[in-house]
Amino acid sequence: MAHNILLIGGHGKIAQLLTPLLLARSWNVTSVIRSADQSATIEKLGQGQPGKLSILVSSVEDVHTESDAQNILDQVKPDWVVWSAGAGGRGGPSRTKAVDQDAAVAFTKASIHAPSIKKFLTVSYIASRRNRAPWWTDADWEAAQKVNNEILPHYYKAKVAADEVLTVLAKERFDSEAKKGVPEDERFAGISLRPGTLTDEPAGGVTVGKIPSRGNTSRATVAETVVAVLATEGARGWIDVLDGGENFGAAVKRLVKEGVDNVEGEDFGNQKKRASEL
Repeated sequence: MAHNILLIGGHGKIAQLLTPLLLARSWNVTSVIRSADQSATIEKLGQGQPGKLSILVSSVEDVHTESDAQNILDQVKPDWVVWSAGAGGRGGPSRTKAVDQDAAVAFTKASIHAPSIKKFLTVSYIASRRNRAPWWTDADWEAAQKVNNEILPHYYKAKVAADEVLTVLAKERFDSEAKKGVPEDERFAGISLRPGTLTDEPAGGVTVGKIPSRGNTSRATVAETVVAVLATEGARGWIDVLDGGENFGAAVKRLVKEGVDNVEGEDFGNQKKRASEL
């Protein structure tokens, strides 16, 4: 089936690696970029690919509400949405909040509330959580705390808030569809893909599941994993990913079979309360 994918943050490093992989599957991609100056770079990614590539010039910084995001969804009419945008530390705390929290939450809400959209995948990071993962060592937790509280405090606050909105609303929609008798493999999939320290190394293989918080994930590995997750029915929830030796598709299928969701250890009641306030 030729899916129509809205790729938000299309000029980012991960998105540029991801775009040709999506198109190679004969999926259609609308790449959202900030400036028309970036168009030529993106157009090259679609050359010789079976999928159709479209470009939408629209700054996510202009998306403040769910209605703003809905206007873009109405233009593109995707059935899957991938959030790969980010302030990248540019513009200070206010821009980080505007992009990584406010715009991300707006697109998350609009996508989940649109019945025609079946999957929403956000690229987050492995330490984006409030509580210690039950499988983490003391060193893992200490490293995550250092990143969140000392190195990237504003980014952490924004990303964990957006992740929680996705978690809560995705579960509500999934449960609602279950009550309506929608087959499990056709229910909404909300996915938070959570790499470690990003590098520009080539993709080799992957490690997923209940893994440490410390380690590298190449951007190419992230891109390959996004494709594998989107292509795998039943893949949903929080998926932690580091570089490793397992085949991408096989790793994701194993994860689904084992029922692993890295949200384990978080307090859903508190997530729901915080999400309701955004």
